[in-house]
Amino acid sequence: MSNLMIEAEGLSKYFDSFCAVDQVNLKVPQGEILVLLGPNGAGKTTTVRMLTSILQPTQGTARVAGFDVVTQADRVRASVGVLTEHHGLYVRMNAREYLQFFASLYQIPAPVARARMEELISQFGLADAGKKRLGEYSKGMRQKLALVRTLIHDPPVILLDEPTSAMDPESAYIVWDSIRQLRSKDRTIILCTHNLKEAEELADQIAIIRRGKIILQGQLTEIRHKLIGASEFRVNFIDREMEWHPDGWEDIQMTKSGRGWVQYRTAHPELVNPRLVSALVSANIPFNTLEEVKYSLEELYLQTVSREDA
Repeated sequence: MSNLMIEAEGLSKYFDSFCAVDQVNLKVPQGEILVLLGPNGAGKTTTVRMLTSILQPTQGTARVAGFDVVTQADRVRASVGVLTEHHGLYVRMNAREYLQFFASLYQIPAPVARARMEELISQFGLADAGKKRLGEYSKGMRQKLALVRTLIHDPPVILLDEPTSAMDPESAYIVWDSIRQLRSKDRTIILCTHNLKEAEELADQIAIIRRGKIILQGQLTEIRHKLIGASEFRVNFIDREMEWHPDGWEDIQMTKSGRGWVQYRTAHPELVNPRLVSALVSANIPFNTLEEVKYSLEELYLQTVSREDA
């Protein structure tokens, strides 16, 4: 794939005899967001540090924005924006001083840096606090400023570690919208998070890492199919005492039922569902809805982890 912005093959990291990351393979094209899920200590941060040329892999290879993370480390660092758990904010500076300092490290011309800085602090709702010392910022404001710093050099690859931690819901939604906009500009993003709602909102791909290994990876629809199988549907009857079973329907696998509703799976919903609706109408069985059952990412994640433990 010529448009791959992040590519890792057999990426591993040992600290003495401890294997923190074990044979990780990743392929993330332009314009996509990969959400990396996993418990604390699973290997998420170590993986990101290797992809940003902060840590050198023990085994395997990786390329970011077309550059090798070992032999072209300087080019990789210039091509990525990184938001880590520890922000490294200089509390005696104000926001503009802080951003100007980092823009100078990236050798961004002053007029370009000023325009970029003003655009970003306005986008993230920090314009009114631009002259405050960073020591006066709340946790959420510090998080937003750290994200602005990540974007100041307009990088093609962004790696975000818990970008909305400590934020109130309104600020978190601002950040989510900004991440969506960044994706639309053909940037590639890896997002590490414990917030499963955040992952579900933003992910094009999801990878679940546990004990250093990727145990499941793919688009959310693919993961649902791998774990759940055929699509599942629910019929809600108007009569809440109604108990009904689709006897004789070979294409339907009943999964759950109760008073006033049934759930079933079918591999061919485009054929089965119209027939079922017709059969209910013919039998004079009134119903409110026939809808697909959507399993949340939280349910899929917990199911994956429990299978791995088993």
